[in-house]
Amino acid sequence: MPPAAPKGENCLVDMDSKAGDLFTAEDAHPTGTGGAGILAKLWLPKGFSASMAKEWIDRRRVSIRPWASFVDQRKFSKPRNFGEFCQRVVKNVEVYNSNYTFIFLGLILYCIISSPMLLIALAVFAGAFYIIHLKSLESKLVVLGKELTVPHQMSLAGAVSLPVFWLAGAGAAVFWVLGATLFVIGSHAAFRELETSDIEELLMEPV
Repeated sequence: MPPAAPKGENCLVDMDSKAGDLFTAEDAHPTGTGGAGILAKLWLPKGFSASMAKEWIDRRRVSIRPWASFVDQRKFSKPRNFGEFCQRVVKNVEVYNSNYTFIFLGLILYCIISSPMLLIALAVFAGAFYIIHLKSLESKLVVLGKELTVPHQMSLAGAVSLPVFWLAGAGAAVFWVLGATLFVIGSHAAFRELETSDIEELLMEPV
């Protein structure tokens, strides 16, 4: 007679093991090191991981200066001479580099959100790269006798989506972001007065 079907607690254990199989993908990556869970199927390029990005953002958040002090209008004045101008720019970029980083990221995000065509272009690039990468996981992609690595796959996805980026005016968007970043950060660094501790540190530096 065939064995009886599992009942009670044993049945739950079997179901959990089956469910675990759905989210286990140790061989999702060709090398067999894709990790466990469904996230392994969404394998990221070598040398980059979501934890690394989170760690970088957390470090920036810890070192960020209070925004109330950052935009305090009482702390702004015109530099008296070119020497003071240079000192302010160098020191403020060092002190407020995390604040400036988030301003830069905010300008990029604003540019993307305010341009629907750019969003479409990014979606086309991401979709093309994802499809190419999935194909490479199924079987090695070889062009002119060379296997396509992840950077090559990204380049191919960029070539596929290049017409969409051109229609979206991506070049103009990049120049706008760089120009706005230089204007905002440069203006703040030049006109933001140095704190007393920063001035004392500059005076103590060897000439």
